Amino acid sequence: MSERVNFDQYTKNYDQLLQEQTGFFSKDDDYFARYKVELAKACIKNPVKRILEYGCGIGRNIPFLKAAFPDADVVGSDISPASLEVAMKQQPDVQFFLEDDLAPGKSEFDLIFVAGVFHHIPPSQRGDAAMLLASRLTAHGEAIVFEHNPYNPVTRRIVSNCAYDADAVLLKPSELMALLSEAGLRGAAQGYCLFIPPSLNKLLWLEPKLKWLPLGGQYFVHAAK
Repeated sequence: MSERVNFDQYTKNYDQLLQEQTGFFSKDDDYFARYKVELAKACIKNPVKRILEYGCGIGRNIPFLKAAFPDADVVGSDISPASLEVAMKQQPDVQFFLEDDLAPGKSEFDLIFVAGVFHHIPPSQRGDAAMLLASRLTAHGEAIVFEHNPYNPVTRRIVSNCAYDADAVLLKPSELMALLSEAGLRGAAQGYCLFIPPSLNKLLWLEPKLKWLPLGGQYFVHAAK
């Protein structure tokens, strides 16, 4: 594994790099954020008053979380100060905070949303990160975690060619589920996603029916306290 990526270096051209890597699938920069938030909303069973996006980066998912859960207070966190500066400028009404050495927080979030974060965390620290997430959930809180699918050769190629994935160590769904389970969360659901480009909109209805097939570009794990 390479030295851990410093995301402060990619805040200015993050969107460009993302489009270069994923433009073949969708020319709409917002598609991936909208897709994952909508999938998360479909999974959540309990009322949501407070949401944390753990590893929010420059805040691409935040507007969609706000729209999907209009009655909830949305909070973002990240380890990159420069990314948070961008996020705060774009979403001045949202609270953001800098993650500091996996310091435990209050059990105050009904939903924790995590997208493409765990593959950047060194494997030896992933258990601590999962414990941190569990500690921040309310008694009936839920977490949904999205990750790159290591079984998909296109995904592996994208990751291997992406500058800000230089430190990536992909993990299997079973590994992620085990981490969350060991942290005290019970697995509610898991599945594969991002099969069909939005340009083939007449086939998008198939997406939910394919979640068992390990060929999606990403996968998700939904767990609850």
